[in-house]
Amino acid sequence: MSFIEILLIAVGLAADAFAVSVSVGSSGIVSDKRSSIRLSFHLGLFQFLMPIIGWYAGNSFAFLIESYDHWIAFVILLYIGGKMVWEGYKNDEEKIRKNLTKGMSMVLVSIATSIDALALGLSLAFLNITIFYPSVVIGIVTFILAVIGFEAGVKLKDKFSNKVEIFGGLVLIGVGAKILLAHVL
Repeated sequence: MSFIEILLIAVGLAADAFAVSVSVGSSGIVSDKRSSIRLSFHLGLFQFLMPIIGWYAGNSFAFLIESYDHWIAFVILLYIGGKMVWEGYKNDEEKIRKNLTKGMSMVLVSIATSIDALALGLSLAFLNITIFYPSVVIGIVTFILAVIGFEAGVKLKDKFSNKVEIFGGLVLIGVGAKILLAHVL
């Protein structure tokens, strides 16, 4: 897997974290740099860890499904990307009601935005792709985009978060289609 492919996947996976960060930044509940860094660190950490967890789980039984693993990867990425596109059309106003940069709320939002990274790790195990390097890239990209999203949210008041989530979902669907086509053709 090339760096560009990993980077595109990382950006696609980070779209949820970016959208959450924009929403938190634009909520008016918190707007300080410390909250931005704390939230972004946790989002990046979970996005780094979840593919590794998924990869190890996938390697435990990958040999059982290697003849159709590309279909599984495609379906997982199609589902995740489709879910992100669907969520991108929803109204975000109800999502931010409390400070998501502290405590269990921050942990839960970090888990929720990284479930798709877990599925990606599972997909990469099926495809026999090593996980550490992509996970590092995913974690760093997520951290950077979350910081940018938080700061943008403070300045732009949540004007573009849904469009970013839709774009991220479309990127994941495109990557899934590429995987499928590479194995089928």
